[in-house]
Amino acid sequence: MIALDGAVVCVTGGARGIGRATAALLAERGARVWIGDVDADAAAATAADLGVTGHTLDVTDPESFQAFLGAARTDGPVDMLVNNAGIMRLGPFTDQALAGHHREIAINLTGVVNGVHLALPAMVRRGRGHIVNVASMAGKVTTPGIAVYCATKFAVVALSRAVRAELRGTGVTLTTIMPAATRTELTAGVSLDLQPSLGPEDIAAAIVASVRHGRREVTVPRWLAPIGTVEQALPEPALETLKRVVTRHRAPGDYDPDQRKAYLDRTGP
Repeated sequence: MIALDGAVVCVTGGARGIGRATAALLAERGARVWIGDVDADAAAATAADLGVTGHTLDVTDPESFQAFLGAARTDGPVDMLVNNAGIMRLGPFTDQALAGHHREIAINLTGVVNGVHLALPAMVRRGRGHIVNVASMAGKVTTPGIAVYCATKFAVVALSRAVRAELRGTGVTLTTIMPAATRTELTAGVSLDLQPSLGPEDIAAAIVASVRHGRREVTVPRWLAPIGTVEQALPEPALETLKRVVTRHRAPGDYDPDQRKAYLDRTGP
């Protein structure tokens, strides 16, 4: 457990959505917050709004990530890292460009690998620190239309479990946060009518609370915790039927292109 008051905390993907909400709450708790984002202008604007420090960050580039952490260390040792940056591409697997799949993997998975690998050694040497990897309930439940997104989030959950086992006795903790669908740009144009959905502030609260309790895996909301077990236990045809009902029999990855245009223009198709 670390005390947030005065702690140096780094948040990736911090300019918008969950990252912004997390940075705001951390700053309220007295942390010295650094937000990193590939959109330098948005990072600077958010930093000015929240009274935190912004920095350009491409999580897929180890040198960029190291520069981000190095800049934050001018405030002191990094006590906490929140690996939040991510994108979600929608549509049938073979209809989407292969380059887009590779980019989604690079941001959602490789970015987390980079952050954990670069932040952990100093934390272990100090005998304290906390890392939060923001995954998704898509890391427990497969969903047609976001196949690669699911794959990256399953991988983040598995990576976190394996690294956590290696951290036993070091004084460093690692929590995996698995939110349900969250009302940010990432879900723009997606119908969530029969699915539990949350605001980014709900996820931020779970991230900040993990500093105190240090639980290994946290689903948001908590009552979704058994869903991964259901995914593994039910026969696949039954699951497919259930998912078609939940999505009202829409095509895999269906979305409103007009509502999603701003997100696609910013992140790529």
